[in-house]
Amino acid sequence: MSMADYDLSSPLIPPQPSDQPHLVLTVRDNDSGQRSSSTQCHNHHHNSSNNNNHISQLNQNYRNPFEFLGSDGLTVPAPSTIDPFRNNTPNIEGAYESLKILVCLPIALVRSVLFGVCLLVGFIATKLALQGWKDKHNPMPRWRTSYQWIKRKGKPAPRDIAPIVVSNHVSYIDPIFYFYELFPTIVAAESHDSIPFVGTIIRAMQVIYVNRFSQSSRKQAVNEIKRKASCDRFPRVLLFPEGTTTNGKVIISFQLGAFIPGYAIQPVIVRYPHVHFDQSWGHISLAKLMFRMFTQFHNFMEVEYLPIVQPIDNCKENPAHFAKRTGHAIATALNVAQTFHSYGDLMLLMKACQSKQEKPSSYMVEMARVESLFHMSSLEAVDFLDKFLSMNPDPSGRVKFHDFLRVMKLRSCTLSEEIFGFIDVEKNGSITFKQFLYGSAHVMKQPLFRQTCELAFTNCSAGDSQISKEQIHALFKLFDTDGDGRVSKDNFMSCLRKNPLLIPLFSPCLVWKVSSEAGDRMLEEIV
Repeated sequence: MSMADYDLSSPLIPPQPSDQPHLVLTVRDNDSGQRSSSTQCHNHHHNSSNNNNHISQLNQNYRNPFEFLGSDGLTVPAPSTIDPFRNNTPNIEGAYESLKILVCLPIALVRSVLFGVCLLVGFIATKLALQGWKDKHNPMPRWRTSYQWIKRKGKPAPRDIAPIVVSNHVSYIDPIFYFYELFPTIVAAESHDSIPFVGTIIRAMQVIYVNRFSQSSRKQAVNEIKRKASCDRFPRVLLFPEGTTTNGKVIISFQLGAFIPGYAIQPVIVRYPHVHFDQSWGHISLAKLMFRMFTQFHNFMEVEYLPIVQPIDNCKENPAHFAKRTGHAIATALNVAQTFHSYGDLMLLMKACQSKQEKPSSYMVEMARVESLFHMSSLEAVDFLDKFLSMNPDPSGRVKFHDFLRVMKLRSCTLSEEIFGFIDVEKNGSITFKQFLYGSAHVMKQPLFRQTCELAFTNCSAGDSQISKEQIHALFKLFDTDGDGRVSKDNFMSCLRKNPLLIPLFSPCLVWKVSSEAGDRMLEEIV
């Protein structure tokens, strides 16, 4: 049966024999005056301005639609005004810069050639070093390695005292410097292996590859860090715990890979002092960054080796606390602030840029805090951003009520107003991505969210759904995630994980009951 064949008084999906239960959303005309999502709905024929005026009046007079899950309300931290990935001089501005670039064009050509020659020499040297080397599990023989000295402040600690080095990460120059200075074993993303020339060079450094989105890969990388740091025959291990480059004006949250093994760590900081051109590799292409650097009279770089940070409690210190102490030492030496931004925020920033948002930095949410509070991954956050962007946010990055309804497949009714009002913590009739993400994550974090979803599916399968008939066709398309014309339990659960704010639609089928014996909250069907 096709969608066009369904009438509004019959089950949405006809019963079919299957090994797996499938969802049946039964549509009822509910005139009983009972409080439900269908009886609350009213006409939605106002123009957008009237609608906005109406929703702007939402306040504490409305109930919390997620209270039946155990939610006691939503709080969202104020948006951060810091953009750690912003290059402060991405464009050529001013007569001085324009004239300087013209004068330096011949110099830029020479520098490009020299840079290419240095890269080629490094490539050839490491290519020869790798030739015939097959025992990659053990340290590379000494005759295959080399390095040169570069001016710095302080000095590297002996490898046997601090086998792990961590550094802030500002430019593509950082790893090149450390390559010649320390020739360490580095930890890098798997994607680096395919970069021409660079991939060969880092392989000679016995790189530890990691897929930041794979838990098994991260675990394996930690084991390799521990193994190589514990063996004096390997070079010291170098990590950039921020996981990406920043503009050097803040220290973002640290990944824990360097701190889990529990070895002494030497922090190192790099600075790029400048007046006219910011050399940081923020939201700027590598080609553009290199061109601007090659057309400067001088590019300044400072490297400072800091005192060793030892783990406390006989190497049993909590890795997160160890990372926090090390991050504080680096931030203090740089005289900058620490934030909860992470690589996930860069993913959100890039997504917003790709969709041509006017203020892409407003879509960063300090993902390290989100991950800590809600155990939500960066990939999940990007999926929520996809949905939010489909709501057509205005130039300031805010979404109005009617666009929220359109994407969530809801009608204007009391329940949908309550859902929107729940995440509109500022009560001004519009929401930000941070509020949308925090609201969705908050709902999914509730201990009984999964049980509620399963019970909702069971009730709908039994024909106890009270979703209004105008919503049924739109919701079917939303829940039929694989497009096969049927809503299985997997479809249903997957859709509610991606759209957790829809769970109150099924609340009329559910009720809270407190067990007098165990004192625990339980979900019970209405009989």
